[in-house]
Amino acid sequence: MAKLVKPLTDPQCASAKPKEKDYSMFDGDGLILLIRTSGTKTWRYRYKNSLGTQIITIGTYPAIKLAKAREYRAKYQTMIANELDPKEQIAIEQSKQDNKYHFEPIARAWHVAYKASGKWSEETADRALKNLIQYVFPVIGTRSIDSIKPKDLNLVLSQIEDMGFLEVVKKTRQRFVSIFAYAISKGLIELNPASSLKDAITVTRKTKHHPKLHPTRLTEFLQKIDADKGYPITKLCLIFTLHTFTRSSEVRFARWSEFDLEKGQWLIPPERQSIKGSKYAHRGAKMKTEHLIILSPQVLTILKEIQTYSGMYENVFPKHGDPYGFISESTINNTLRRMGYDTNEDVCLHGFRGMACGALVESMLFTEEAVEKQMSHQERDQVRLAYTHHVEFLDERKKMMYWWSDYLDKNRDGYISAYEYAQQIKLIEQDNLIQFKKV
Repeated sequence: MAKLVKPLTDPQCASAKPKEKDYSMFDGDGLILLIRTSGTKTWRYRYKNSLGTQIITIGTYPAIKLAKAREYRAKYQTMIANELDPKEQIAIEQSKQDNKYHFEPIARAWHVAYKASGKWSEETADRALKNLIQYVFPVIGTRSIDSIKPKDLNLVLSQIEDMGFLEVVKKTRQRFVSIFAYAISKGLIELNPASSLKDAITVTRKTKHHPKLHPTRLTEFLQKIDADKGYPITKLCLIFTLHTFTRSSEVRFARWSEFDLEKGQWLIPPERQSIKGSKYAHRGAKMKTEHLIILSPQVLTILKEIQTYSGMYENVFPKHGDPYGFISESTINNTLRRMGYDTNEDVCLHGFRGMACGALVESMLFTEEAVEKQMSHQERDQVRLAYTHHVEFLDERKKMMYWWSDYLDKNRDGYISAYEYAQQIKLIEQDNLIQFKKV
């Protein structure tokens, strides 16, 4: 049987004297008056949670009379009945008074925690915080976290969208969901106002793709490259990228140590060594996994020529006048403009990927999976990814890279479509097979 506690009276509280040791007087239901050896009398409330016995200091007597102390006890009992922890609720109230309950400090705390999880690169973490500072904090940063409604978040997203930054809209919406989930985990709020924002932005704009040259202009393009009298490394980088159709940063920050010319392979690492003064030099393969490029005979010839200019240095495509720097994307696109192409409408460096992908698909010689693997695209079908993520299609990709280089050579003297060229190859193979059978 639980021990019965006789409630205290005001005279008892007033007449309580200090002793050689601290001692407690009990009013029942967790309310305690602690009498210290110094004579100080302190109200405390004791309760239990999943972590064990917890004690909350209410205040001192006689500043807080017995009746007031009982009001505190009743408030804490109500919290417990509603499955709220009194200590946590007190901390929240204190945060509100200290402005720590505002959206900005909570978002910053989330940012620190998310960054520490290792899910972000340093660059991505910096960009996420800058976006919050620039677009979000000025609008809702000083609002209490529990006062923010979906319409407030939608206002922020709409303002970003009006600036034309649709990718920032997408990322900010994702961050809102994560920030408020973090706040829920800390007991600051109960519902996530960002969970209903999935379809909040209804205005859409046509996706702008990197311009790629129309196939019928390929002969003209190759002839202009051959005739260009610019800086040799720039021209060779242009040709190399066209043959390998890799991403701009994958090419521009390439190191000679990544190449095995005897095997005819280029292995792009997930991340490269950072170089002081070159902001993005650490970038490797975009998908954050090793990406293998099989080098055609034409590409090996190009690399041997490049070696005469940069083989004595670490970087394959050094900056003009700085062998320890890197060629910039603007340098390549400036060359294209000098050759007479509009890099916003006709073709740009990244557009080489679209040119190659289109030709490979049109040829009908290669499977979609092999093309996607060589393009280093992320598989969107998660079910198919589960079955094919380990498949490399190396034999098919080797034929693909050889075919693309041969196709470029074939177009130097006159245009031929990828499909027509593929059919010519098939006919030649068939003729050779017939001749072999006759022998």
